[in-house]
Amino acid sequence: MKVLCGIGGSDDSIRALERTVDRAAVAGDDLTVAVVENPDSAAEIEEITRRAEEAIADAGIDAEVRHLEGDPGSRLVDVAEREGFDEIVLGGGQTSPMGKITIGPIAEFVLLNSMTSVTLVR
Repeated sequence: MKVLCGIGGSDDSIRALERTVDRAAVAGDDLTVAVVENPDSAAEIEEITRRAEEAIADAGIDAEVRHLEGDPGSRLVDVAEREGFDEIVLGGGQTSPMGKITIGPIAEFVLLNSMTSVTLVR
């Protein structure tokens, strides 16, 4: 399976990265990690990239890490569709005190606009 994992530095996106890397190691997925700018995260792009590269190296898999410039949601949808990815994996989804899931603007855009299957990791 050709998988695009979008990360922007939030705890949710790092959790999605770890889960996606673990799955790729077991299932043999063709993984690409897309580092995007997330205005809600204070993490620097270089730090996010380093964490992605470490997770990939620790799992012993071969995966590409690339930076996507521009609007994160639009770019993830565009890359997934243009390059024929089977799945987009994103972190996101906090549970509110009332038990409802709330998602950030990047995940919401991707979920509403992608023709590619989307997995949201909470």
